[in-house]
Amino acid sequence: MNRSSELFERARQVIPGGVNSPVRSFNGVGREPVFISRAAGQSVWDEDGEKYTDYISSWGPMILGHTHPEVTEAITRAAAKGTSFGLPSRLEVEMAELVCSLVPGVEMVRMVSSGTEAVLSALRLVRGFTGRSKIVKFEGCYHGHADSMLVKAGSGLASAGLPDSAGVLVSDTAMTLTCAYNDLEALSDIFKAESGNIAAVIVEPAGANMGVVPPCAGFLEGVRDITEKHGALLIFDEVITGFRLGSSCASGYFGIKPDISVFGKIIGGGLPVGAYGGRRDIMSCVAPLGPVYQAGTLSGNPVAMAAGLTALRILRDNPSVYEHIEKMGNRLIDGLNGIFRKNGIAASAQGIGSLSTVFFTGGPVMNYRDAKKSDTDKYARWFNGLLSRGVLTAPSQFEAMFISNAHTEKDIEHFLDAAQEIVSAGEIGTSE
Repeated sequence: MNRSSELFERARQVIPGGVNSPVRSFNGVGREPVFISRAAGQSVWDEDGEKYTDYISSWGPMILGHTHPEVTEAITRAAAKGTSFGLPSRLEVEMAELVCSLVPGVEMVRMVSSGTEAVLSALRLVRGFTGRSKIVKFEGCYHGHADSMLVKAGSGLASAGLPDSAGVLVSDTAMTLTCAYNDLEALSDIFKAESGNIAAVIVEPAGANMGVVPPCAGFLEGVRDITEKHGALLIFDEVITGFRLGSSCASGYFGIKPDISVFGKIIGGGLPVGAYGGRRDIMSCVAPLGPVYQAGTLSGNPVAMAAGLTALRILRDNPSVYEHIEKMGNRLIDGLNGIFRKNGIAASAQGIGSLSTVFFTGGPVMNYRDAKKSDTDKYARWFNGLLSRGVLTAPSQFEAMFISNAHTEKDIEHFLDAAQEIVSAGEIGTSE
């Protein structure tokens, strides 16, 4: 028995399912999880010393690569001054100023400790601001595990307003309306039926929790137009896309200004951080300034702020990071699709920037319903084939691969060579 297996056996006795998040379970690929002991650059090592090129990147935050020296130094300096104050610090102010200066539409921002906390706070805020009760979300978009958002939620749940989880009451999701991603006609129909009741539409500007599903041309513009027409607010959930598509986030990348933006992942520099921000008049409703209550004892943690600030400043000052990771992302997608076409495999790689997914289904994936047609057994064989060749990807068909600035042309070529070997060996079968 290897060390990961030993640790997993111990973990199952004291942690539900042996993991602290379902996305780590590896159930979707038919094996026990790999336990990681250390990381550096684009690589991670398991407890047995096996090295893998990492395309999980801690599910997105490690855009600069693991243990980036400047981020690590910032964490060390901050920790030496105190790991938590529970009172305001200069770093919180600097983080808020930086986010507001970079992201279109963000005039004020409130720090929290996770993406889920940021989403549930944003939802409370838009309801308090508008006086309306209903929220529209898109099928397959994941907005954390807040009760009202666990409806057709994709990601670890990728499994109607019926809850996707036991313990969530139907009443908790009754105010959540769902719509197919990339379907403006369906969204228009929802507004025709519920216009005066809808507080906001929340959307991942590029879907990344049903696998990566970019928006069709005009989709986000259409969502913006519809919300404005009906007096509803638009929330961009940028927990994954925020500062990954560019230093101005998806709102800058697509040229669309939402009313509220939600952040996580990269803004913590690898530590747990979330935030929500937006128009000044809306954010002014948050306590203690306004009547919408939201609090967090450890929000704006100084060590996490130091890490996030350092990462964001590097990204702001080095646009070549985005040029590199997008180049690597396109090279990977094009290379994989070439292999699939050449060998008659019913699969496609698609993505945006440094985000991508391999779907084992024919044709492009435009929404959650398309994604669910994927052959998850083939994906499991694909995952395990890559893992055995030193390539670590998401242990689920419905997750994203993340490229960091530490990944090189050589890493991409290694991935493509591994993919060709898997296909040539018949490990995932043929197109039919």
